[in-house]
Amino acid sequence: MSSQRTYSLAELTYEEAQVLLTKGAIALLPTGATEAHGPHLPLSTDVVISVEGARRAARLLEAEGKTALVLPPIAYAVTEFAASFSGTVSLPIETARALLRDVILGAVRTGFRGVVVCNAHLEPGNLQAIREAVDEAGQRGARAAFPDVTRKPHALRLGEEFKSGACHAGSYETSLVLAADPFLVRSELADELAPNPTSLSVAIRAGKKSFVEAGGERAYFGDPRAASPMEGESLYAELADIFATAARDLY
Repeated sequence: MSSQRTYSLAELTYEEAQVLLTKGAIALLPTGATEAHGPHLPLSTDVVISVEGARRAARLLEAEGKTALVLPPIAYAVTEFAASFSGTVSLPIETARALLRDVILGAVRTGFRGVVVCNAHLEPGNLQAIREAVDEAGQRGARAAFPDVTRKPHALRLGEEFKSGACHAGSYETSLVLAADPFLVRSELADELAPNPTSLSVAIRAGKKSFVEAGGERAYFGDPRAASPMEGESLYAELADIFATAARDLY
């Protein structure tokens, strides 16, 4: 294996993977979506965030002498709220559930001692699919965890915009993408976007079924102009700790 540490399973050979699996490696499974995130962020925003959060969690665990590897991300999910926007690819709940369940089971079969789902796509139907997938995998003998960042105490750690519910492609997600890969952000467009303080979570509870119905005609909620790499770094510190804490319980 190269002297430069990699946290990505996909970058290893099978022999290199075997060495780490014999040490009792935990799998960190990033899950995101391919969906609209305003005019300024890529369709892969949730994937970018989940992968970066998982990588940082792996580094935290390595510093404690624990072995963790980041699996290739799941880039498709239930994304019905953004379905009317070009480029969005949505799966039925049952498909998303089965895909995630079987990836977890496959990871355990290949030798991982457990799997942590590191999710950044927060649509209610997708969260349902993840919870059910983890439960089903557990019923089949897999050790798996899903730290749901939309629930307490995690949700209280991710900033005021996140807590407000107006956090789809706003300052929260834009900051995270800036910290992970600033070239993915169309900053000149972000700077032109007026804040949209409409709470997506409140709209969902009121029965809205799409971004447009909820008040996001350009597929964003929150304040993209307020984003910064510094905020992103702070948020990743919280996400990485949330994911790493879930992993510690599986060792």
